[in-house]
Amino acid sequence: MLARAERTRAMAIDETVRCVLEEGVGNASAKHIAERAGVTWGVIQYHFGDRNGLLMAVVDQGQQELTTALAAVPAATATMTTRDRVELAVTAAWEAMSSPTSRAAIEILIATRANRDAAATAHLSQLGVAFAELCALIDDKLSGPERAELGDLLLNNVRGLVTTQLIMSSNVDTVRSRKVLVEVISGYIDRQSTFH
Repeated sequence: MLARAERTRAMAIDETVRCVLEEGVGNASAKHIAERAGVTWGVIQYHFGDRNGLLMAVVDQGQQELTTALAAVPAATATMTTRDRVELAVTAAWEAMSSPTSRAAIEILIATRANRDAAATAHLSQLGVAFAELCALIDDKLSGPERAELGDLLLNNVRGLVTTQLIMSSNVDTVRSRKVLVEVISGYIDRQSTFH
């Protein structure tokens, strides 16, 4: 019975992700998502409480997937150049944040910013910590404040690229922007290394 309940919950979250990405948060009513998922409103209420609970479940899952993906990035090796390590981090951040669940979570967070609760705000803080930890993998000689600053830079740029994908009617090629980001961060780290 528990496995079935978990499958139903996962199906509702997956359908919410698709609905948000296809139709926008405004059209993602609990009733509409229940219809799309082939379940009743009562099932949505049982698992999530209400529409906000369902939307925050998507944000929770997006956060969990993102944190897991970033934590799985391998540590830099001695044979890797700064640029190689930065490229590894930027690529991992892009892949994690441009996943369907993460894109839906970003769209939900944007749409709910006026009435965001403490849990959603905590998600945003946790992202900053995860990205600072990712920057520690790039170069373990970076100070805590340097890691936090680079983490913010990486997070804000990748989130901006994902948001651009969300608002444009056609797919936007981000390869060039990500290459420039790699060059900027690599140059910064190399300059900091000469000062240390």
